[in-house]
Amino acid sequence: MRNLLLFIIKNKDHFVFAVTVTLSISLLFNRNNDEMSVVRGFSSDIVSFLSSPMVKVKSLAIVSEENQFLREKNLQLNLQLESILYAADENKNLRELLDFKRETKLKIIPASIINKGIQTNIKALTIDVGSRDSIFTNQAVLTPYGVIGKTIQVGKNSAIVQSISDNNFRLSVRIMPSGAVGILRWFDSNTCKVYEIQKNVEVNIGDRVITSGFSKIYPPKLPVGTVSGVYDERGSYQKVINVSIQNDFESIQNVFIVLGEK
Repeated sequence: MRNLLLFIIKNKDHFVFAVTVTLSISLLFNRNNDEMSVVRGFSSDIVSFLSSPMVKVKSLAIVSEENQFLREKNLQLNLQLESILYAADENKNLRELLDFKRETKLKIIPASIINKGIQTNIKALTIDVGSRDSIFTNQAVLTPYGVIGKTIQVGKNSAIVQSISDNNFRLSVRIMPSGAVGILRWFDSNTCKVYEIQKNVEVNIGDRVITSGFSKIYPPKLPVGTVSGVYDERGSYQKVINVSIQNDFESIQNVFIVLGEK
């Protein structure tokens, strides 16, 4: 008996394996047994209960990865859309500049604005052309929508332009079709005022405002803006005209410098 016990203890791993195999075979052959069905169902519930958290965690990880991928894809698409819209706007602006250069009777040089507000005492723009491009001081600067200023300082490769939005800027203008002449000054928010217009002159909202040609700097008939308001000055024989400037000074990128007539 003692020898048998020693034999079993010595070979316990083999006995456990044999018992396990025997039990497995018994379960296989008794798979239709009601009691075994209950055991299998209970085991299945336990396995399902233990596996459910892991499945949920794995599912959340997959959802998180997909969400991150979709956010990155959305960002890429938004950047591509912005790039396309910017290119479309730039193409439109370049077409307008090209059409203006073809149609104008002036000898002009294109330039790009490389800085804004560099001067402390005046409102100015810096452009990327200078004396090597035949640019001098007191030359008119404009866009297809109208005059925006004049050159006041010129270097070899760049020049500074006094903007029409500077409080010290003055421009002799003519209001069409009446032909009335006055002095234009900057007021506020893309709006200028024209002074020294006689009260008996008929001026209506929507009339065109152009350069008068009285200045040596600005050739005649350059566009400036349109009349947006007409007011009589009290105690005076003159009226004040509000003029809306079509140029958006915050978004201007390209300009032309007038060298003279073609």
